[in-house]
Amino acid sequence: MREVFRLKEIQVVAFTLGYQEYGVDILDVQEIIKVLTITRVPRAGRFIEGVINLRGNVIPVFNLHKRFGVSPVEDRGEARIIVFQFEDTRAGIIVDGVSEVIRIGVEAIEGADKVYQNMEAEFIQGVGKVQGRLLLLLNAKKLLGLEL
Repeated sequence: MREVFRLKEIQVVAFTLGYQEYGVDILDVQEIIKVLTITRVPRAGRFIEGVINLRGNVIPVFNLHKRFGVSPVEDRGEARIIVFQFEDTRAGIIVDGVSEVIRIGVEAIEGADKVYQNMEAEFIQGVGKVQGRLLLLLNAKKLLGLEL
């Protein structure tokens, strides 16, 4: 009989937004780039900062500061765009800095419903406890409006 392996840990890209740490599943991340020139799009959604041209591909960029009501840090030198790839859809988010890739054991992840009761909670998959700190683990598909 074939043994079925269960997921024991996940790898997340850890980043900061304001002074809070977040994480997204590394399997959803295509790449992390320095902030390029962002072209504003008239009548774009409230949380869309604009679009970038990444090697000939036009990619929408979402502003999580606006979505979560968080002020950006004053020093924007470490700001990055995390580019996600979902099948044939690509989109990016602006973050204040990307710190590392972290492995988190599933036993160290609490459900978001136990921690957050506000609007932000719909985007949070859980809270990871790692190395004495807490990471809010985001569902990138929901965040980008690709999943209901």
